[in-house]
Amino acid sequence: MSASGTLEHRLRVPFAPLLLFCNLTDIILLAWYTVCMTKQDLLKLQNGSDIRGVALEGVEGEPVNLTEEACLKIGAAFALWLGKKTAKPLDQLTVGIGRDSRISGPALEVAVAKGLIDAGVRVVRCGMATTPAMFMSIVFDDTHFDGSVMITASHLPFNRNGLKFFDSDGGLEHEDITAVLELSDALDVKKISAADISKSGVYNLIDAYAAHLRRAICTGLGAGEGDKPLRGLKIVVDSGNGASGFFVDKILQPLGADTAGSQFLEPDGSFPNHIPNPENKAAMKAIQDATVKNGADLGLIFDTDVDRMSAVLSDGSEVNRDAIIAMVAAILAPDYPGSTIVTDSVTSDRLTYFLQDVLGLTHLCYMRGYKNVINKQKELNAAGTVCPLAMETSGHGALKENYYLDDGAYLAVKLIVALAKAARDGKKLDSFIEKLPPLVEEGEFRFKITAERFKEYGASVLKTFEERAHHNGYVMPKSYEGVRLSFKEGDAQGWILLRMSLHDPVMPMNIEGARNGDLAKLVKIAQNLMAGFDELDVSCLK
Repeated sequence: MSASGTLEHRLRVPFAPLLLFCNLTDIILLAWYTVCMTKQDLLKLQNGSDIRGVALEGVEGEPVNLTEEACLKIGAAFALWLGKKTAKPLDQLTVGIGRDSRISGPALEVAVAKGLIDAGVRVVRCGMATTPAMFMSIVFDDTHFDGSVMITASHLPFNRNGLKFFDSDGGLEHEDITAVLELSDALDVKKISAADISKSGVYNLIDAYAAHLRRAICTGLGAGEGDKPLRGLKIVVDSGNGASGFFVDKILQPLGADTAGSQFLEPDGSFPNHIPNPENKAAMKAIQDATVKNGADLGLIFDTDVDRMSAVLSDGSEVNRDAIIAMVAAILAPDYPGSTIVTDSVTSDRLTYFLQDVLGLTHLCYMRGYKNVINKQKELNAAGTVCPLAMETSGHGALKENYYLDDGAYLAVKLIVALAKAARDGKKLDSFIEKLPPLVEEGEFRFKITAERFKEYGASVLKTFEERAHHNGYVMPKSYEGVRLSFKEGDAQGWILLRMSLHDPVMPMNIEGARNGDLAKLVKIAQNLMAGFDELDVSCLK
């Protein structure tokens, strides 16, 4: 079908909001009627700045809602959105598509490709890829796509899947995803499904991406092409059967590293060994055991689509959450003295001490949500405040030097370069964070809100919580999300953070005790502050 569509397509009523978004060509393309999926069904697929849904049967109570039909429509709608954003004719746009190892990935890839082709854009299918690689496909000279789509649901269970979108400005924002889904509501799947998938091109993106990462390691270590700068280092990788297996045979091994003991490298969307998630305890235990058993200098673990990572030191100590932020910040600090590090709200007072008192940096403890911390990082740099790193405790970390892209593999490259340099000086990687105070006691409590208007009720709880804390004379540092209490002196030392969940009718509370026994004392303080909320279930705090 041409980019102008056909005259037999009819406008849907009411349609006025979409008319404001589109030119005449777009209007003709959008005038496809569907009765299969409602607008509400499509909008429910939005998860922040991503699209997520159930793509496979097999889990009771979780009916499939991310269907091939939905992906056909969403693919076509993304083409229309991108055409409007770039002001280019659709037949002059190129969009790349990649996927992780999920079982539903190939079928959804075909569906998205058909939708894009039917809208009139050129499609290049990249096969097994990573989320960061799909953004880099817009940057690389050999590809230079106008937009890209990654089919992934990150660390979620095998039956889930989703879509992430990129253009030259990076990942789409929340409002962009809403616009794409609203556009897709006007499209008729019957008019899309006949698209010829053979019209798509094919490109081995993961090879280009791996070459990019190899060059970064060589540059960091002053090595030339063909050198083996990682010779003498033993690095173990756990891919969890996600999309990161290439890191071993396309990056580490060609540069001379010993990777014996690496595990679960083969892509398998049933995830038979453990969930590919650095925050998962079983996953972390697996890489810790592999690192110690094989006498490795470093262990690396990635999530399914490789935009997150964590590490393990030679003695099996895990480097995640606060520690991975501290590690990356310490590596960057000499090149960015006095700079600002942006983190999410649940980072520890221990991290603030390390960043500010040890490294001489500024810690901006901001909000949950990887897009939130990255956008704050961009805002600070645009305003003249040097901010080389924005990172969540989940392992999402974006570097200014790397297009503000949350790229787990690139973070791993920074650790590997630091490891190699430390080894030359007779040191270990843990020397970077030897002055980070250890975690002693912590707890997370999730309070379910039973009120129908849960956001309003949660706001009232936070207001009362803050008033009670103020009345008791507790120290409340500036907080961009929820209410934070800091206890640096006295009988109980540590911190408490109460906030609203980003999406759910839940109020999480994080508590960390600085010394043995402090957690229980802080829980008692929290119990007093949380008393009397009739529509909030705080029973887990007892």
